[in-house]
Amino acid sequence: MLPETAADPTTTERTDLAWTAAPVPALLRLAWPIVLSMLSASVMTLIDTLFVSRLGTWALAGVGLGGMVSFSIVCFPIGSLGAVKILASQAVGAGRTERVQRYLGAGLVLAVLMTAVCATLAIAASEWIGHAAASEETAGAARTYVRLVALGILPMLVRISIEQTRLAVGDSRSPMAVALLANISNVGFNYTFIIVLDWGVAGAAYGTVAANVVGCVAMAAVQALRGFRVAGTRRADIVAAWRLGVPTGLQMLLEMGAFTMMVVMLTNLSDLDGAANQIAIQVIHFGFMPCVGIAEAASILVGQAIGANRHDLVHTVARGALGPIFAFTAAVALVFVAGGPWITSQFTTDPDLVALTTRLLLVAAAFQMADGANILSRSVLRGTGDVRFCATYGVLISWGLTPPLTWWLGYEMGMGALGGWLGLLIEIGIGAAVFWTRLRGTRWHFAADRTRAEAAG
Repeated sequence: MLPETAADPTTTERTDLAWTAAPVPALLRLAWPIVLSMLSASVMTLIDTLFVSRLGTWALAGVGLGGMVSFSIVCFPIGSLGAVKILASQAVGAGRTERVQRYLGAGLVLAVLMTAVCATLAIAASEWIGHAAASEETAGAARTYVRLVALGILPMLVRISIEQTRLAVGDSRSPMAVALLANISNVGFNYTFIIVLDWGVAGAAYGTVAANVVGCVAMAAVQALRGFRVAGTRRADIVAAWRLGVPTGLQMLLEMGAFTMMVVMLTNLSDLDGAANQIAIQVIHFGFMPCVGIAEAASILVGQAIGANRHDLVHTVARGALGPIFAFTAAVALVFVAGGPWITSQFTTDPDLVALTTRLLLVAAAFQMADGANILSRSVLRGTGDVRFCATYGVLISWGLTPPLTWWLGYEMGMGALGGWLGLLIEIGIGAAVFWTRLRGTRWHFAADRTRAEAAG
């Protein structure tokens, strides 16, 4: 974490890595606001699901399918904008903090350009999404949700660009405050649009859009207090952010595509399988989102370490993050095992749906710790700049395992949603082994040196 004496690291000439004396406490100080932000997002998503579940199983399955398709459309820009954090954090580590605002400008330019493409894809996706649903009601709900949520793409991407910059300089508390504001407002919007105004699935979509606008405005206000000095952004900065971001964006797009394929296959089986899958996905957010938060903090420190040419700190940070991740995922696994039926009963009183979702949570309990290691190793490798390896093997593992295993176990073996989740268990275990092996070695040094030279100018 950056020194407490610096009012804003983007205005300083040189920033020392003060956290090297105690990396784990620094990691946790940086991580807890990110974790809280992600947990709040999970809570809000859970509440959204509870609102939608009042409309019926068809609405729950439709919004689940529409949400997956919508996220698949925006996951490339979300992933690619992570390059802003990588380049900015390495620039901070190299003492070139004047470049941070230029990378922010690059992120904003890319956000605007990618919004046009995503909106077009959303319109196209809404035309064929009906073929993936088991009933016409589910298809209509998914179609409505995809079309309307597209209205919030631009404010979401602008907010992410600014947020990545704040995280890179060690400011995780401002994004946390904005996330809490946006997520709380999302509950109010959903209650108003779904319950009070009785807009149904459309109300859920409008609530998401309104929350994205609130988050964007708030994040822009936070950055304005530190100054928007993006006029100095050069074409080379945009190219650098694009080149580094494309592999991660493609990885997220294709991996999410594999996961969406699983969701589509399960939703197409029956509304029961689709609804159980949707509920389980919302619940396991509490298992992996905090891991993502800790991993994000680790990637920021790793980026600063690479910028300072301290490769030795990478393993120190990774090992320090692994402890709290394992402790948390073990606790979550116990909760899923012991409280699965009660958790599921909060969403539905349908005994068949409760039974199936409870079985899915037992599978989730089995892959919790492996998922934590998988998430951490990928984030740390991306922080070093080793994005191409993560992208290549992430895509190969996800597409080589998830859809085929869902088909074999879910359809051919007649296991339905349970089969799809068992396939997910296998994918996560193999991914964790591959990426942690890469991190333990030294081959990522080449990518780290190349990215450090780019960030340091």
